[in-house]
Order: sequence, then structure tokens, then C-alpha cells
Amino acid sequence: MLNGFFAAAITVAIWGLTFVFTKSLLDIFTPVEILFIRFMLGTVALTIAMPRRLKTRGWKEEKYLIVAGLTGIFLYYFLENVSMLWTSASNAGVIVSTAPFFTAMLSKEKKGWCFFAGFAVAITGIAMISFSSLDFSAESLKGDLLALAAAFVWAFYAIASKKIAGFGYSPLLTVRRSFIYGMAFMLVPLLLWNNIGTERDIFTFGNIAGLSFLGLAASALCFVLWNIAVEKLGPVKTSIFIYLVPVITVAASAVFLEEPVTLLSASGTLLTLFGLFLSGFKK
Repeated sequence: MLNGFFAAAITVAIWGLTFVFTKSLLDIFTPVEILFIRFMLGTVALTIAMPRRLKTRGWKEEKYLIVAGLTGIFLYYFLENVSMLWTSASNAGVIVSTAPFFTAMLSKEKKGWCFFAGFAVAITGIAMISFSSLDFSAESLKGDLLALAAAFVWAFYAIASKKIAGFGYSPLLTVRRSFIYGMAFMLVPLLLWNNIGTERDIFTFGNIAGLSFLGLAASALCFVLWNIAVEKLGPVKTSIFIYLVPVITVAASAVFLEEPVTLLSASGTLLTLFGLFLSGFKK
């Protein structure tokens, strides 16, 4: 049990910083370029760590790896990255933390009044965060809604990863296979949306460090740790650790990106976290 808690805590601590790194890289790269490079580096790292091939028992298992690649690798991060073209890193970090709601909604666990009350409170908090932006507009609202859509998509990955964990394979092999499927889904938007031919300074220390952090720490390492946590704790309990992500993201965004923390945004963040906490109570 302790190993599961430790794995989840380390994962969300690193994931809390990814919003800051991604936001800064969006000045140079498109959202899908960041995504593809990130998971390509992660795939290479996992292959070096465990070069043997994953042999599944056929389509009945492979389909869950495909779903994991589509939802948790491609759609979730694509929506998250695109959202930060229009909204702040701190907004995105808080909003995607609502993923446990959607994970619980898709699970078969019985839900009491606390869950629905918590959901209402958290949505109120998200609304406060959105309207607290100093440059609030239709575009910033669009970014916030895309971040919310990313949280919804993550729930499908959480359920799929629980099923995958039960197959008994090494997390390194299953995560790598999911990465490969995710990158396959990225190919079309990558070809349609890129900055090839645009003059830009790509090979700077900051860009290389940021992409390496996203690819090696936030992807290769964290996805393995996350799958270990899901195996030990279950998808709903593990998703609760996402509560830590917005706290880290808001603090890091204020320090490194100088994003303002207004009274309304701070209140909205606390309200969202309280709603998440309230939803976890049982009758």
C-alpha cells in the first residue's frame, strides 16, 4: 500500500510542474510537436530500460492498450496542451484536477450525495477561476473548457489502466506500448499542424531541458509510477492524488511564469479542491 501512495505522490508532484514547462515551450513549438517529442523520448527511455518485446494474449488485451494510447497519451495531453494556448498554466492545472469526478462517474462504485455536492462546489470554483483572469475573453474560456475536456478524457485512461494492470505484465512494457499507440494517433495532427519552415531557435538549453523533463521524467518515469499506483490502490483512489497537481502548478506558475494569483482565482482554487475532497466522502 505504501509503495502505491509513494508512486502516486511522486507522479503528481512532477505532473504539477509539467504545465509550467509546457506553457513556456509553446512559445517555440506547437502543442502536438511538444506532445510527439515528449512521448518519443519517453518511448526511447523505456526501451533502453527494458528492451524486450511485449507479447499480449491477443485483441482482448491489445484493445485496452489502444484505448490507453488514444485517451491517456494522445487526447488528454493534446487537449491540455492546446488549452494553454488560450488559458494560463495555473488555470489548466486546477481544471484538469477534476479528473477524479469523471473517473468516479465511469466507475461502478455507488455514489452518494457528497459526490454530487462536491462536484457542484468544484464546478463553481472552476467558474470563479475562469472569470478571475485579468484578460478574460471568449478565447480564455475556450482554453478552460478544453482543459475540462482533458479531465473527462483522463477518466477513460484511468479505467483502462486498471484493466491493463490486471494483465500481469511489466508496467514498463505496457506503458511503452501505450506510448506507441498514442504517437500513432498523433501523426495526422502532427503533419497538419507544425512549424516546419518557420525560423526559430530550437536547440537552446531551456528547450532541451524542458522537453527532456517532459519526456523522461513526466512521461517515462511517471507513467510507470502511475500504473504501479493504480495497480496497488485502484483507479479512483489513485486519481484522488491529482488534488496535489493544482497546488504545485499554481505555486510554480506564480514563481516561474509570473502568473498573477488574484483573490478570486485563489478562492476558486480552494473551492475546487474542497469540492474534490468533499466528493470523496462516503455515507
